Formats: sequence, C-alpha cells, structure tokens
Amino acid sequence: MAANTSNAAAGKPVALRKPVFVKVDTLKPGTYGHTLIVKIVNSNTVLQKGLAVSPHLRNTRIAECLVGDETATILFTARNDQVEVMKPGTTVILRNAKIDMFKGTMRLAVDKWGRIEVTEPAAFEVKEDNNLSLVEYELVNVVDE
Repeated sequence: MAANTSNAAAGKPVALRKPVFVKVDTLKPGTYGHTLIVKIVNSNTVLQKGLAVSPHLRNTRIAECLVGDETATILFTARNDQVEVMKPGTTVILRNAKIDMFKGTMRLAVDKWGRIEVTEPAAFEVKEDNNLSLVEYELVNVVDE
C-alpha cells in the first residue's frame, strides 16, 4: 500500500468541516470555495442551444440569475440543469461557489465541484440596491522591484 493514501481510501472516516456561510457583500474577484444562502430575484436565459435547435448539438443552456441576501446582490451564471433550480423567489444554498470574471465584472458560479440545494424560504429581504456585478474591475499587474 502506498504511504500517501488518504483516510477515505484506508477505510477511516473523513472528518467533514462545517461550512462557513459568507454574505454576498464579502465576495471578492478570483475567490472560490464560498458557501452562501441566497434568494433568486430573477432569471434570464441568455443562451439556449442544442436539441431544440439541432439534434447534432450538445444541449447547452445558460441563464443569468440575480441572487442576493440582506447585504447585496450578484449575478449568478446557471448552466444546464442548474437553470431549472434557479427560479425567482426560491431560496438556495450554494456550496463551493466561485467568482468568475466576465467583461471586468464579478459573476458567481457553481461548477462540477460545487452544489446547489433548494432550502426553506429565507426570512431576509434581498438588498437590491447593492449589485456587486455592476462594479467594474480592472486587471492590474503588480511588479515587485
């Protein structure tokens, strides 16, 4: 047996870490591993290609959803099966979410390493006048001298 086997491979239980829930207004460009509870404000399909268009294309759907909590809102990019879950008014838990940059603005996304879970409706009101996706960032290279 190799010396560097993990606990799971050795049959030992792996200690799961408790998720640390963050607020939308704390998200920063280029970060990942976020767990948040958000409400879906709205959802707009921006790309739909596949079986409805041509039987030869892979089925691809992308929707931009405005999601938020009591601190701020941000655009969430839902892909394929995620589009069905992201219905306006629904409260979801986003696990292992990351920040993607699109045209200099932040987008929240959950890739294959994360999960979206529908949960009971949250008690908070979404703060819609603080949209983090409206803030434009510029990539600046810092050179050490």
